[in-house]
Amino acid sequence: MKGRKRHLLVDTLGLILHVLVHEAGLQDHEGGKPLLKPLKGCFPRLKLIWVDSAYKKGGFIEWVKEMLGWEVEVVEHPWSGQRGTWAPKDAIIEKEQIRPSGFHVLKWRWIVERTFAWLSTWRRLGKDYEMLPSSEEAWIYLAMIRIMLRRLAQNSS
Repeated sequence: MKGRKRHLLVDTLGLILHVLVHEAGLQDHEGGKPLLKPLKGCFPRLKLIWVDSAYKKGGFIEWVKEMLGWEVEVVEHPWSGQRGTWAPKDAIIEKEQIRPSGFHVLKWRWIVERTFAWLSTWRRLGKDYEMLPSSEEAWIYLAMIRIMLRRLAQNSS
């Protein structure tokens, strides 16, 4: 499989705490462990991380609790995994009540998606130009440094 996956650990403002880039063939729950493993003891006030439903597999949630002592909350649509609904025999159920169509913002998940959008404005990060994953990680950190410096400069005037 061609391509790369980017794993980001961000704070509630969307600022990057840690980055991991790896080949696209690796599942999210497998890539999350090398992202978080070097952070053991680095963030003593961190108690909870939000993840998407791809991290529910492979024992990732249990691993985080055991290795790092953090709680993990999976952010997903309320109707995720729902195949049907039990209802009384004569009840009329509209399809929109079960699974609404269109785009829906998920609580907390939009923060990391916004960070990915900030990074994609960098031409170097818009496509997979880098030969090594480590150089792409470096460019991500550089982009975030520039974003934070611009915010500081705007607030200092």
